[in-house]
This record gives sequence, structure tokens and C-alpha cells, in this order.
Amino acid sequence: MISPWEVTGEIDYGRLIQEFGMEPFSSLLPEIEDPMHLMKRGVIFGHRDYWRIVEAMKKGNRFAVMSGFMPSGLPHFGHKMTMDEIVWHNRKGGIAFVGIADMEAHAVRGLSWEETHRIGIEYVKAIIALGLDENSVIYFQSANHSVRDLAFELGEEVNWSELKAIYGFDGETTLAKMFVTAIQAGDILLPQLPFYGGPKPTVVPVGADQDPHLRLTRDLSSRVSIFAFERIENGVRVRSRKGKKYLNELENLEFDLKFFEEHVDISGEPERIERAVREIEVRLGGYAFIPPSSTYHKFITGLQGGKMSSSKPESFISLLDSPDDAERKVRKALTGGRATAEEQRRLGGQPERCVVFELYTIHLLDDRELEEVENDCRSGKMLCGQCKRIAVEKVRGFLRELHEKMSEAESRLDMYRIISRSDSL
Repeated sequence: MISPWEVTGEIDYGRLIQEFGMEPFSSLLPEIEDPMHLMKRGVIFGHRDYWRIVEAMKKGNRFAVMSGFMPSGLPHFGHKMTMDEIVWHNRKGGIAFVGIADMEAHAVRGLSWEETHRIGIEYVKAIIALGLDENSVIYFQSANHSVRDLAFELGEEVNWSELKAIYGFDGETTLAKMFVTAIQAGDILLPQLPFYGGPKPTVVPVGADQDPHLRLTRDLSSRVSIFAFERIENGVRVRSRKGKKYLNELENLEFDLKFFEEHVDISGEPERIERAVREIEVRLGGYAFIPPSSTYHKFITGLQGGKMSSSKPESFISLLDSPDDAERKVRKALTGGRATAEEQRRLGGQPERCVVFELYTIHLLDDRELEEVENDCRSGKMLCGQCKRIAVEKVRGFLRELHEKMSEAESRLDMYRIISRSDSL
């Protein structure tokens, strides 16, 4: 069972790729210059249309990265993974949009607005401490009128039957929770509004549980736009969703055009054609949205095994944990060791089953260090006690440095464009 609000059972990522219609990320990896460690290590396992982002990075074109965090609990290492992905794309030239999903936390988890704001600020400080550029947009859903207005417009394009099919809503689902799905779509498409420079490729890094939001938003981005594109040999076929009269607006384009009853075939470089047609749509008052791209990362295992859960503090390391508390959790973490030290020396450990090795893979070690630890574990040279002692020092050092940077971030929040509910409280 995988939904934006619940994940249960064992996760088969290959099956997810097939059933959700994703593409395996590994096929794109050779095209990415200096990919981030989560890409190289297979933690990011799937994508939708990420080629748009790869192309934008190669050509130095505009693009955006957008993701959000529901402030229903304190930020932890699971959230850090998404934050790292946002920061990496930000450093690659993408303008970053960070949404604090306080409306979702209020509607789905029942938190008060005061709680969502207090917790949400901790997420803001954390991602700034992890390296988010000042040229970024950070906002609380409830305070961002552009998101709410866009959600209302998008809501005209989706009905109850569709929401029921996508999310499994039933007669007990509140209207607020249903509206949150439109808010999420508004979040994802916000970077393409005229105020932020208009249509641009946008990537949304998320866990697989958030894919229903992406599927719905990709559909909505097409439904509310005037023109639809289909790549054909030597060009693009353009249709109008809002009536044939709009096709006549294309007649002055400086390409080879062939007009038909229901479409126009345009010869030339597809990217240039689509950009020119989208410019016309924006001039006509349309959205001209580019369907958002997405990347999907694996779920982090809880420290005692199973799924990490915000309702079980012992299952995760919070970014606000003291180094002492984090050490205690690491020392209790599940490992891939054998039953006895003698057996482990003889047979070697099993890092693929080890929560501590997962911490190393996702958060703590560079490529060389990771390879050394894996080799020493598999060969039986390193026992679990020694491995945990290394992990403890890595986690303690990381948290000490992060807390210092979060304190600095708190003192310079006004340097960031933060759209906060406190502005109107």
C-alpha cells in the first residue's frame, strides 16, 4: 500500500517503476555531468521526464526545482535526503522553490496553525543550513495566495471520480483533504507562473509515495494549457484544447507550417518550436505549462528495521537531536552482522541488510570511504561494533556542524524570500 499519507508492506521498486509508469533513473545517469551521490548509488531509482532537466543543465537554460515538507513532525534524515536533492539542483543552476505544507498538516494530521508554523520554521532553517541559495522561494502554503488561486483554477479540471481513483478517497474523506490535492498541484506548478519567469522545466524530487500528486499535476498542467504538443518527424504537431481559433495565432511563426482542420504541423527543432508556441500562449493569457519532471528516491529504513515513521522517534535521527541522543539511537540500530563475531569474521557481514550502512550510503560517506567500509564489512575485517563507532562519530560531527549552521540561518532568515503565515497572523 503506497499513498501520499500511508506506506505499508515491502517495497518492490522494480514493480513500482512498471506499475506507476516511471522510467528507471539508471538509463539517464551517463548523460548527467557530475551526478550527485544519490543518483550514482541507486537511491534515486526512477524518474518522469528528467531528460528535460538534463537538457536544461547541459545547455545552461532556465529550470526550477520544487519540493515540499509537511510539518507534522520534526525534520529528520529522511527529509534531509530531499533537501540534499533540492540543494544539488539549486547549485546546478535551478531556482529552488520550497513549500512548507502547513495546509496539508492542518487538514490531514489535525495540527494547529501555530504548531505548523513553529515546526515549519525548523525545516526552513535546516535546508538553509544544508546550503540552499538565497535566490530561492520559501513559503507556507496557507500564506501563498498564488498557490491557492492556482489550486482553485486547477480544481475546475478534476472531479470526485478522478480523485477517488487516484487517492482512494471515500465517503469519510473531508473536503479539506480533497482540496489539499489541488494545493499540491499548485505547489508543483508555481515556478512556471509569469511572476517567476513563466514556463520552464521543473523537477520535483520526492519519495515514490508522492507520485499520485505528480500524475495528477502532469495531467492538470496539460488540461489548463491552450496548446498540446506531439513530436513528429522533423518537427512538432500542435493542437488546441480551447478551440480551433487559437491555431490561427500560430500563422506568423518563423517556421514551415502546414495547417490542417484540427492541428498544425511545424517543421524545425522541436525545442525551439515548443518555446515559441508557449510564448504565444502566455501572450494570449494562457499558462503554457511544461509537464513537471520528477525523480523518485527509495524510502529510508527505520533504525530498528521496517519503515521510518515520524510517530516513532526511535526509528529516525532528527536533525534537531542532540549528538548524545543520536549516538544512543545509532548504537541501538539494526545491522547486517552475523550471529557471532567468529561467524562474521568467517562469512563477512551483509551491508545490504544494515541500517548503519544505509546511513553511510545516503548521508555520511564519500565514494572512497563507502567502498572501504563495504569491503571491510563483506570480508569480515570489520565487525559491527567498530562500524557503529565510526557511524557515531560521523553523526555527532554532522549534527554539531548542522546545529551551528541552523543557528546562523535563524539569524539571517530575512535574507530569504519566505512567504510565511506569521506575516498575516
